[in-house]
Amino acid sequence: MIRVLIVDDQELFRESLKVVLSVSHGIEVVGAASGVQEALKSAAACRPDVVLMDIRMPGMDGVEGTRLFKERWPGTKVVVLTTFDDDEYVFGALKNGASGYLLKGSSVSELSRAIQIVHEGGAMLNPEIASKAIQQFSSMARGAATLQVDQQGEAELSKSERQVIRAVGRGLSNKEIAGELCLSEGTVRNAISGILSKLDLRDRTQLAIWAVQTGAVNQGMFP
Repeated sequence: MIRVLIVDDQELFRESLKVVLSVSHGIEVVGAASGVQEALKSAAACRPDVVLMDIRMPGMDGVEGTRLFKERWPGTKVVVLTTFDDDEYVFGALKNGASGYLLKGSSVSELSRAIQIVHEGGAMLNPEIASKAIQQFSSMARGAATLQVDQQGEAELSKSERQVIRAVGRGLSNKEIAGELCLSEGTVRNAISGILSKLDLRDRTQLAIWAVQTGAVNQGMFP
């Protein structure tokens, strides 16, 4: 079962979400909180696998909340679920380690699928914001200082790992990468974990930014 914590200041939405997710196969709602501080205390006790995080909340917003969750529990996945698709929130949440960003108008099946995908190490973006998110991250990556990686690890990357890096940099999900490279999703998931370890990068977002910065997406640095 995937353990889920809901963080949203609107009680009606929290309770409604608990009800609809309770009947979703393989998902268990282990907690609900009205704000980030309450959620952090709850998470220490219930240890969720996935956090559904609202953006605009009193006291502390979901962008900062995402950062705190990823700092304390790097293995916990965060999916931002909100009515707002403002660029500032989208990119702030993703930069801080969110694995998904969905609008609250998303269907229950979309939300359940997103929870399963991020739990397996993938990423999930609402189609309405996916393309501009990729474009913005590409722009940000090119304008920022290049991420430093382990040089020995980079030299030891295999041809298949380099292909996976290109695909991650293009914003593909694990399922899409598996289909493109004729691999299983499990193999892709393990490959990404191995790549992160070799390069000493924190998460998939950093890997995607590094791929863009170094030209890997356009095969500029990889043969």
